[in-house]
Amino acid sequence: MSLCSYSISKRVSKKLALFTMLVLGVLFALTWGMVKVMLIERNEQDLHARCELVSGIVALEAREGGETALLSRLRSDAAMRASTRLEVWRADGSLLYADPEFVAASMSEHRQTRDFSIDTPGVAGGSVRARYTVDYARDAAMGTRWAWILTFVTLAAGALVGGGSWWHVRRGLSPLRELAGQTRAISPSQLERRLTLTDPAEELVPWVHQFNALMDRLQTAYVQLESFNADVAHELRTPLATLIGQTEVTLSRERDVEALRDTLVSNLEEMQRMSALVNDMLFLSQADRGATARRGAAVSLAEVAQQVTEFHEGTLEDAGLKLRIDGDASVAVDVPLFKRALSNLLGNATRFAAPGSTVVVAIAADAPGAPDAPEQVRVTVENAGVGIEPADLPRLFDRFFRVDSSRCCEDGQHHGLGLAIVAAIARMHAGRTLAESAAGTTRVGFTLATH
Repeated sequence: MSLCSYSISKRVSKKLALFTMLVLGVLFALTWGMVKVMLIERNEQDLHARCELVSGIVALEAREGGETALLSRLRSDAAMRASTRLEVWRADGSLLYADPEFVAASMSEHRQTRDFSIDTPGVAGGSVRARYTVDYARDAAMGTRWAWILTFVTLAAGALVGGGSWWHVRRGLSPLRELAGQTRAISPSQLERRLTLTDPAEELVPWVHQFNALMDRLQTAYVQLESFNADVAHELRTPLATLIGQTEVTLSRERDVEALRDTLVSNLEEMQRMSALVNDMLFLSQADRGATARRGAAVSLAEVAQQVTEFHEGTLEDAGLKLRIDGDASVAVDVPLFKRALSNLLGNATRFAAPGSTVVVAIAADAPGAPDAPEQVRVTVENAGVGIEPADLPRLFDRFFRVDSSRCCEDGQHHGLGLAIVAAIARMHAGRTLAESAAGTTRVGFTLATH
């Protein structure tokens, strides 16, 4: 199932634009509402003031000139009462005065009306009832204009904030685009490339470091894989060529039973070598995938080492070597794996030790590498003889690496995986490998975590 991608800059800019419009919209709505309330209050005060003025004029004219003077004054002032309409009724309910009807017809829906009474001693009945209507259409239009202005400002601010945010975020994300371009340039033929930032961003620096560290591990694994594949092909080519050659020679003419038997025996030996190589490769593959040792009950490593040396007694005697076990420790280990690692070390020491010397298996507690590191036991095999060059020590546990191919493989039985298996078994026990050679003495071994 594919996931739809999205633009961070567009998403951030849209959210900021919406948030800006929401905030400004709420603020402007509150402002417009407050202005509307203020306009309504001002209109009410204005209407009240107008009614007071009309009341004063009507009362004065009625007191000084009676109904005739009042009507004359109201008619003369009608032109000055723009956007208003005045109606006056006598005490008996008859109409005394009213502005023209077309004034009322021209008024908008935003008019306000107030009824009030006026004391008029000079008019029959002593008082009149008035109705004063004022049209506030101009104020309503001004409020509408401000509403549109505030709406436009809100939308424009949202658009400006969105556009500015998009530009700023896109500019801020330019290091990511730069890293993406650098990543696209990495290929199997250019694994040495690494990510760099011309303008290091604090948030991206850890990711760049982690990616570069990942590429270092990947490059190392890739190089090892290529080397491993080449070595495997080289190691398998010789026995396969031998099998094919011997079989072709055997089939080239009639052979008796003994000749066929010899050919089959030789082919079986080559196939056994190939089987051992494949099994070793399979074991290393499982170790590389994170397999761990199956620890049992604690055992004496010296006793287990004694069992391994008994298996090598014949080889040691043939090489004129003696063997000694120094030290002991009780550790819960995977006994078969421990025996296999120690056997590989003894096999190497036997092949390279000087005749008449003593091979020493040393077992002792290992100094912790860090305060919180688990306790470890060191197991080393020491032999006297031709030393190993310092340049070769770091590669001693690499697969198919041979210090001296002419010496180690004269019998054709050793394909260079023995010490690599030792390293794998050490890792499976949460340990590490050890190798040192100086003054004609070579020590090779490994450590084991005690728990």
